[in-house]
Amino acid sequence: MIKTFIDKLLGKKPAAKKPKFGKRAEIPVSEHGINPALVDERALNVVSTLQQAGFEAYIVGGAVRDLLVGLRPKDFDVATNATPEQVKGLFRRAFIIGRRFRIVHVVYGRGRENEVIEVSTFRAYMDNAAAEQVAGNERTSKSELANMKHAVDSSGRVLRDNVWGPHDEDAARRDFTINAMYYDPKSQIVVDYHGGLKDSKNRVIRMIGDPATRYREDPVRIIRAVRFAAKLGPLGFSIEPKTAAPLVNSQKLLADVPQSRLFDEMLKLLQTGHAVATIAQLRKLGMATGIYPLLDVVVERADQPFVLAALQDTDRRVGEGKPVAPSFLLACVLWADVRDGWAARSAQQPSFAALQDAVEDVFNARIGDVSGRGRLAGDMRETWLMQPRFEKRVGSGPYGMIDQPRFRAAFDFMRLRADAGEVEQVIADWWQEFTTGSDDQREDLLAQAREEQSRRQRPVRVPRVVTQPKEGTAAGPVEAAHESDAAAAPKKRRRRRKPSGGGAPVAGSDA
Repeated sequence: MIKTFIDKLLGKKPAAKKPKFGKRAEIPVSEHGINPALVDERALNVVSTLQQAGFEAYIVGGAVRDLLVGLRPKDFDVATNATPEQVKGLFRRAFIIGRRFRIVHVVYGRGRENEVIEVSTFRAYMDNAAAEQVAGNERTSKSELANMKHAVDSSGRVLRDNVWGPHDEDAARRDFTINAMYYDPKSQIVVDYHGGLKDSKNRVIRMIGDPATRYREDPVRIIRAVRFAAKLGPLGFSIEPKTAAPLVNSQKLLADVPQSRLFDEMLKLLQTGHAVATIAQLRKLGMATGIYPLLDVVVERADQPFVLAALQDTDRRVGEGKPVAPSFLLACVLWADVRDGWAARSAQQPSFAALQDAVEDVFNARIGDVSGRGRLAGDMRETWLMQPRFEKRVGSGPYGMIDQPRFRAAFDFMRLRADAGEVEQVIADWWQEFTTGSDDQREDLLAQAREEQSRRQRPVRVPRVVTQPKEGTAAGPVEAAHESDAAAAPKKRRRRRKPSGGGAPVAGSDA
């Protein structure tokens, strides 16, 4: 007590309480019930390689959480006491990435079929009050952060966390109890320091430590809480009240997170197979706005038939194991802006030029430079600009369309428009048959489209009905007008051509 009084006089900050690192519990398979058949072979290989080299290694995080509830994880992470350099040296295709958290990506396969196992080193639980502090953020303080291992900004957000530590401290620095368990596939033991297995069985999403402090350390945990609630909600999980209480007030901390990271987190909310449930969770928690401007638009428009159909289609594809592209969903969400801008501009400029300018307006207003205007922006632009071409179904145009790299996405987009009543259903059906038909069937479809176009362009002739007037009665107004015109028009006489030069008529001519 006297020491505390003296420290106050000297202006010293009280020492932070030593965190509770939890007590190690080793849970056997008879209790946790994980099915080894659900574990990815490449994750097994990474763990086995590290263990054979004399290191500790476990499958960790969300993969263990999913295994405990009988789900097959889509991603596998591994935690070890080996440093990033030591991990890299054990695998042929391994790459050290990250500045804030240095981790290793071990890559299997090539191209789109590749699989990445993320390997992280056990980290020490550091007191942020003792960390080096910078005034700015990652971008403005880049030179200061270059040689720092543990650093925070003025709000307490962790900017560098690369101090390695023991296993129990690594568990304490993870976010939720259900994400802080470690599974050894060799011994089939789950290591649990914070009652994660109990919370998993009770279907509780609980933060390790003080929630408000943990959100301040990394505000993205706010978004992760929503994502887990949406994903695990159908299994009966809910956010523990103390963990949920600071969520809304902590949203302002997201203003200091780089926009590119928020953009990536938004895509995780929408592209992990639970987009519709995520929208419901955001509304339920009072977080429909304030996380990210583009996400605000998604939540606002989620009940519109066109956008809702896109969200449901994305969830369905993820559930079926099919790939999804963020460009498609965002193109659907922002289509109303493009469509309305296109219509407004078409009064003053050619239709296609109006569409191009409307697209640029939407990028400037909604997307900005966060996506780098790279592939994502290019795919969105192509999807939008191909829409008018679906109206043209004659000549070689349809063959050129189906050869376009983005045709399938643009076609699916058009089908959703047809379902929403923006495009005639007959056009959507025609393109469906054209894409799947044989050469002969395609020619028949082109002939059908030509005939339809001809009927639309051919002027409609109304046959004149002439009624003979009864004897002794005057002609009706229409018939009288025709008779009057016929009487007034002089009869044309055909002129006979004279032979040239005054000679005899040429054979075959009028003589």
